Amino acid sequence: MQSASPGGTPTHRILHAAALIETALKDVGDVEPLFMTTREKAEALTSLARLRDQLAGLQLRVMAVADDVATEHGARDVAAWLTHVTRGDRGATRAEQHLATALDRRWSQVAAALAHGRVNLAQARVIAHALDDLPETEVPSGVLDDAEAHLVALAADHTVKELEVLGRKILEVVAPDLYEAQEAAKLEQEERRARETTSLTMKRLGDGSTRISIKVPDAVAARLRGQLDAFTSPRHHNLVGIHEGDAIPSHRKAGQAFCALLEAGDPVRLPLHGGDATTLLVTISLDSLRDRLKDAGVADSERITASEARRLACTASIIPAVLGGRGEVLDLGRARRLFTRAQRKAMQVRDRSCRTEGCTVPAAWCEAHHRKPWSRGGATDLADGVLLCSFHHHRAHDEAYDLTRLPSGDYRFHRRR
Repeated sequence: MQSASPGGTPTHRILHAAALIETALKDVGDVEPLFMTTREKAEALTSLARLRDQLAGLQLRVMAVADDVATEHGARDVAAWLTHVTRGDRGATRAEQHLATALDRRWSQVAAALAHGRVNLAQARVIAHALDDLPETEVPSGVLDDAEAHLVALAADHTVKELEVLGRKILEVVAPDLYEAQEAAKLEQEERRARETTSLTMKRLGDGSTRISIKVPDAVAARLRGQLDAFTSPRHHNLVGIHEGDAIPSHRKAGQAFCALLEAGDPVRLPLHGGDATTLLVTISLDSLRDRLKDAGVADSERITASEARRLACTASIIPAVLGGRGEVLDLGRARRLFTRAQRKAMQVRDRSCRTEGCTVPAAWCEAHHRKPWSRGGATDLADGVLLCSFHHHRAHDEAYDLTRLPSGDYRFHRRR
């Protein structure tokens, strides 16, 4: 359809409409909206928003059939040409071209609703994206039409975010049986891919630490997250402010929890290998052993500090291989677990939480610690055991700190001078 321009030159109706809009905007270019009434401002805002989206819809309709413009000017496509002449954003213009093509070739109901103001531009984009995600080869055309119509109808009462959620579940509404089959196939494919890509690599960094990179299925990761949460102290505030341990970043807490999880693993449920969660084969002279554990080597000859060996001794079995002056084995002790599950339960009833002054980490998240180190003759009984959270358990074995028992039975840490 064409109309005559003032000079007699035929003008397309879309160009005529654009000229009228431009003229109307020039007429109000200098108008001050400050003096509008509240009702007029509200009406103007809603009307202009609706007109903006309708105008954008009209531009998309033109863009969808403007390949000849790109050809005429030697541009790669109409988006590249329009970006150049309008000095616009390349990514945004290309996204508009994709939407224009989708509305023109596939989603005519969405295009019509946008042209008549029943959906806005953002809603149209979300609906088209949701429909594009449906497997066209497996979903009948009639179901696609029903899905499009249903989402267009929902746009009248739902925001863009809500439409995005509804769009992901549209098959569940218009074709429940097909939805269940699609979800089952998708889930099976995802789980198979997750199993096939599961991996774990370890790289020693040369600074006493090892970087572990692991990729596992979501279900396994969720289980690991739950187990780590059981070891991670929640954030607590006491009368003197934030607890000292709360200053630790969450990723470091998770790493420490992972170490605690490995140490607490039940060896009975593991394949026969080392025999216990942590088994230390301490190889050291008899005199040095009597003089306190200063150095300890694990079975595969890795070296750890004496404080770390003492800490592990609280929750692990130890096999002391005591060597004489010439290296001959003098005594090979019998591995035994130090604190039993019954003893831990009794400590939980007694201590209720970490026994460090001001710490409120629940007893269920704490570790059993010897008041007198087992390596120094401490007894493995209830009276000699105390519950400490993972953070303070490490502190208890840190030689940079002194540990003082208060009259209440709680403990206080002091950094050594």
